[in-house]
Amino acid sequence: MKPLRSLLFVPGHRGTWVEKAIASGVDGLLIDLEDSVPESHKTEARDVVAASIRRVRDSGSDIPIYVRVNALETGMTGDDIEKVAIPGLTGFALPKTYGARDVMHADALVTHYERRNGVEEGTIKFILNFETAEAYADCDAMAIASPRVEALFAGTARDADVSRSLGFQFTPGGLETIYLRSRIILASRAAGLEFPLVGVWQDLEDHEGARNFSVQNRQLGFRGQVLIHPSHVALANEVFSPTEFEVNFYRGMISAFETAEASGAAAVRYEGMHIDYAHIKTAREVVAYADQLAGAGAAGTK
Repeated sequence: MKPLRSLLFVPGHRGTWVEKAIASGVDGLLIDLEDSVPESHKTEARDVVAASIRRVRDSGSDIPIYVRVNALETGMTGDDIEKVAIPGLTGFALPKTYGARDVMHADALVTHYERRNGVEEGTIKFILNFETAEAYADCDAMAIASPRVEALFAGTARDADVSRSLGFQFTPGGLETIYLRSRIILASRAAGLEFPLVGVWQDLEDHEGARNFSVQNRQLGFRGQVLIHPSHVALANEVFSPTEFEVNFYRGMISAFETAEASGAAAVRYEGMHIDYAHIKTAREVVAYADQLAGAGAAGTK
C-alpha cells in the first residue's frame, strides 16, 4: 500500500472536482458514491466515477483512487461495484460495516465483478470504515476477514453515524473516542496493516483544532487522515510526515550506534539517552519511511 497521509473525499457526481483534488497535493482520492451523492443522482454518479477513473489513468497519474460504495444494507453495493470495479481502481471503502461477514460478502461481490470487468483478480483492495458499535467490537476479525483489506479507517466525526451508534458526545479534545481509535490502531498493527487512517475533522473554521486533531492522532499511531476539504491537505501531509528534525535526529542516532557497534558495543549514549538495538530498529524505520515519502515527491517539511 502506498503511504496515505491524506485521503480526500470527492462527491462521485462531481467529476470535474477530481482534477482539483489531485492539484491540492493529496496522497489519495476517495471518490464517494454514498452520503455525498443525492439519491436521485446515484445512477449518474456511477458513470461519472467510472469516467473519472479512466480519465485520471489516461493522464498518466498513478495516484491511489478509492471509491466509497453504498452500504450493503442499502441493496446498492452490487450496482456500485459492477460499474466502478474497473482497471485503474485501487480499492473500495466499505461504509457502515457491522462485522467480518460484511467484509466477506463485499469480497465475493468484488471477485465476481473483477472477472466480469477484466480486472486481475484480487487487485482491488479494501479500506474498512468503522462507523458502528458492532464494527468497532469486531475490528480484530474484520482486519483479517479478507486479503483485500489494506487499511482500517476510524471514523469519529461529530454528529455522524458513529456518534449516533455509540452515543458519545463529540469534543475537540477527543477523549470520548480515544478508546475507539486505539482499538483501530491495535487491530491494524496486529494484522500487519501499516497505514491506519482517522477522520474526519469537520470544522473548516477551526484551524487550531484541525492541527491539534491531526497531531494527536499521529501521536496515537495513525499514519494518515481522511479529509472532507482540500484546505486540510497540506496540514495532513505535514503532520503525518517525519519532520526534518526527526529525520536528522534518527540519522544521527543510527550513525552513533553504528560507530559504537563497530567497536564491539551493543549500546551507546546518544543525546543523553541509552540506545540499543531496539531503538535503532525504530530509527531505521522512521528514516526509511521518510526516504519513501521523498522518493514519491512527498518528503516531510517541518
